[in-house]
This record gives sequence, C-alpha cells and structure tokens, in this order.
Amino acid sequence: MADTPIALVTGGAQGIGLACGRALAAEGYRVMLADVKDSVHDAAKEIGGRGFICDVADTEALMALFDGIEAEEGPVAALVNNAGIARPGDFLSYSMEDFDAVIGLNLRAVFAATQRAANGMVKAGVKGAIVNMSSINAVVAIPAIPAYCASKGGVQQITKAAALALAPHGIRVNAVGPGSIDTEMMAGVNASPEAYARVMSRTPMGRVGTADEIGNVVAFLCSAKASYVTGETVYVDGGRLGLNYTV
Repeated sequence: MADTPIALVTGGAQGIGLACGRALAAEGYRVMLADVKDSVHDAAKEIGGRGFICDVADTEALMALFDGIEAEEGPVAALVNNAGIARPGDFLSYSMEDFDAVIGLNLRAVFAATQRAANGMVKAGVKGAIVNMSSINAVVAIPAIPAYCASKGGVQQITKAAALALAPHGIRVNAVGPGSIDTEMMAGVNASPEAYARVMSRTPMGRVGTADEIGNVVAFLCSAKASYVTGETVYVDGGRLGLNYTV
C-alpha cells in the first residue's frame, strides 16, 4: 500500500467527481474523495478508497484535509479539483453573495488546493499531476450564470500559470472542459424535450456525454501517457465549441 500513489478528487461523492475517482482507481491509484455530502463515504467504498467530508471552499478545512491525507496515506500524487457550483440568476439582480460563493469554491479553492498539493509534491519529490475541472463556459457564456462563467475562465488561466510555475518541479497541470454531461446538473434539461432539443441542436455528436467519458480524460491527463502535456484545457463537448451555426 505504501507504494500505491495517492489521488485526491474534490466534489467526489457523485457525478463527474466519482467518475474521476473510478477511472483513477482503475489506473492503480488509491483514491481519496472529498465532498460536503455524507454519501462521499459510500462512494469511496465503492471504488476502494477513502471518503472525507470537507468544504474545500473553507481554506482551513482544505489544509487540514491535505495534512490528514499526507499523515495517514502519503503525499498526494494526483489532484483533481472538481468541486463546483453554478448558482444561476438574473444578471441585473445577481447577488454579490452568490457571486462570491461561486468564485470562492470554483476558483479560489482551486488555487488553494493546487498550491497546497504542489507544495506537498515538491517536499516529497513527487512528479505529480493536477487536473482542474473547467467548462466550455470558460470560452462561451450563458447570461444566467455569470459567476460560473467567470470562475471557469479563471480556472483556465490558473491552470496555465500553475503549469508554467510547476514545470521545473516535474508537476503537470491541465484542465478538462466538459460540455453537456449527463449529471444531476443536466436533469432539468433531460426532463424537457424542448430544452433537450436545444442542447442537441448545438451538439454535433447528437447526444450528451457521460461522467465516465470525463473521468477517462482526467485519468489520461494524470497518467504517464500524457507526460508531455501541461498547461492545456481539453474540451470534452461532443464538438460543441467547434460549431458555428446550424441550418
């Protein structure tokens, strides 16, 4: 067990986070899942890892999470910053409380976790990998989720800055930008034929993606197969960003 590399996935109780954990476990990592939900324990048990209840937007709690994992399991060799929220609302009346909450979890916590994980890797001499969960909304925008769009644009730039800063230490930093993925966030769209048709009209592959399809790309970016890839955002969107218009 001591020679087994450790992976930490935030927001890992379900959906994309759990799929990332599953894919990393299949690649030989001992996976730690962190989430605010109690179900993280059962999710971790499902993939042979450990679950931790942690609000990663709370920097003190986040640091304690890393301290505990390092003390009990060893240094984190792969970090997946997946935890995130959207909080939709009207642009003209969007509250600063919601804006700060989204930025705090989706962007500030990503920086804090990346910095802490990197320090642990450098100290332990681990040439690790960090993958941040971005979105196609780092590039294209939806007016009802301004803070989310801003946060994901920031994630893309933090990914580049961290990749440049950490390359001399052998630490790679990349991001994955999902399009429309069949998770809890998509439940409302899937339940409405009209909304689903609108999404499909701008998705060339004609279907929503699966959480496992995101997890597989994350696992690739953490693996030696991606050993010369850093500072990149890989968009897993069924061709959506490449689409100009439909006829």
